[in-house]
Amino acid sequence: MAEQNTEAKLKNLLKQEKIQLWNPPYTDDDNQPGQQHMQELANRYAPLLGLSAPEVSVALELIRVLAVKRGKGNKMFRETNVATLELLLPRDSKKDPKAKTYLETRLDVSLQQLMDRIAEEFGLKHVKLILNGKTLSGDQPLDQQGVKNHSKVMVLKVSDAEWKQQLMEDEEKKKNQNESIQRTQKGFQILSERDGSEDPDTTPFLEIGDQKGNPLNIPHKEKKALILAMGFHEKGCSLMKKKQYENALCHLLQADQQFSQCGSALLASVDNFAVLQLDIVWCYQALEALSCLEDGRSRLQRAEECFLKCYGEQQQRLLRIKGNTGREDVLFLRLYLLQSLIFYIEGDDRQAHIQLSRVESLYSRLVLDSEKMAQLMSLGFTDREARLGLRACQGDLQEAAIHISNRRQEREDLKQRERQRRRTRMEDISTLSELGFSRRDAARALHHAHGDVDKAYGILLDSSQATQASNNNSESALSPDKVQQLLYLGFERDSSEAALRLTGGDVQSATQLLLDNQGFISAELLSPPSTSSSSSPSSEEPSTSSTCPEDTELVNEVLEDISHHEEDYLDLTLEEESELIAAMKTYLSREATLS
Repeated sequence: MAEQNTEAKLKNLLKQEKIQLWNPPYTDDDNQPGQQHMQELANRYAPLLGLSAPEVSVALELIRVLAVKRGKGNKMFRETNVATLELLLPRDSKKDPKAKTYLETRLDVSLQQLMDRIAEEFGLKHVKLILNGKTLSGDQPLDQQGVKNHSKVMVLKVSDAEWKQQLMEDEEKKKNQNESIQRTQKGFQILSERDGSEDPDTTPFLEIGDQKGNPLNIPHKEKKALILAMGFHEKGCSLMKKKQYENALCHLLQADQQFSQCGSALLASVDNFAVLQLDIVWCYQALEALSCLEDGRSRLQRAEECFLKCYGEQQQRLLRIKGNTGREDVLFLRLYLLQSLIFYIEGDDRQAHIQLSRVESLYSRLVLDSEKMAQLMSLGFTDREARLGLRACQGDLQEAAIHISNRRQEREDLKQRERQRRRTRMEDISTLSELGFSRRDAARALHHAHGDVDKAYGILLDSSQATQASNNNSESALSPDKVQQLLYLGFERDSSEAALRLTGGDVQSATQLLLDNQGFISAELLSPPSTSSSSSPSSEEPSTSSTCPEDTELVNEVLEDISHHEEDYLDLTLEEESELIAAMKTYLSREATLS
């Protein structure tokens, strides 16, 4: 990482002075270095970086060679679509450990073709290729897996036994990962389609609430996307706790896709989207996927903007809603810490120091006194309650105990209100069903009436009258005179009545229909046409999903990943953060010493 830091600083200096190393006088017509001018640069930059002139000279030459190589590669790619890849070969496969290895290839070829070339040209029987921390798959073209011109691809050598084992493990891992994503999506789809018309104790359904626990009235289509997004996020967080970061990242990226279907106004009112961006970048750093730097930077910017909209300037909106901001400070600690890391990798030590100072200031307030934790837990509070309480009250033991007790009561009151609200809803559905309406129609009507049973009854009545009018129109098509005309022509009564219904009472059309079908109307013609072959509910209406054993199993499985505590995402022990803080201090102190 120190080499990346030095290279980034040199690139920044070159950019500031608008120096192009690939052009004269730094590179001659034969693409060789202009020794005198390169040495002058090295001598000038060495004191600025706190390094020796030879060290800077080597780094500058590396940047120059890469720039020249990149220029050639760009021209070739534009003219022939042949890309240049940098291969990071195993040490024992390189003749010169310091030399870089390149390979030219089209990007529309399969990965297997590239692997075969590498195996042949470098004497490697079995290899595995890594791009941006992810293993590339042999059954897809390179461009579909994110391989671009000038991509850096790590080549790992694999033995025969390891190769066979790896094939089996990769297949199993891919299968399990895909199955996990599919089961998570299916489970939360089932939950998003339930309308609460059944007993929630036996047929659970999900509602989305605000920071006070009050249910939000969201259009059904957007609500489905939001439930899926939050479901994938919960699953990803569950995997992060087990330190299964690669699998967690797959689920978090799925959540990000679902959030993109939600309106910006909704995303600005809740902090879920911002927390998701933090979690994705945290997985990047845990996987050491430093090549995802640009994506990480933009995600942290989106997170910061979302926090500002959701919490308000100086977190004033959050303070009004919750009465304190101590618990949410852990999110800002992670945000500033990840920003510090990215600044360092980009070579901006000054900004990295500034952000790390903010991190250390927050950390000193958020790290907890173990004795106070023990005292609160001895009073019967859980470790989570103790952590959240102490942070909410800035470490004041007595205030924390009162705060936790109040929070317990608030949560219990919320549960009681929720039980009463659902009980009232079930009673309203039962009342409407006793008036002759189906439970499903009653649930839909209550949804459109925002829980007002009188308005729901009016909606159902209007719908019933419209249906009755339709039936009356159907009956008017069967006037005795029209039926008699068809009977006079020699058709059977049942077929005559059926033909009149199908043609809306038009005798001439009914006659032609009977003639076309030899006087017989088949069951296929009598069946109403299906509007859709899909079992999915209307995008604008809630519906009751099936409760078959497989669906019940899927629902129970995804519900296990949903935290039963609404502030679980704020309950960080800060152990991982502490390790990264220590690493950042080491990196920055090393740079300060060299300077």
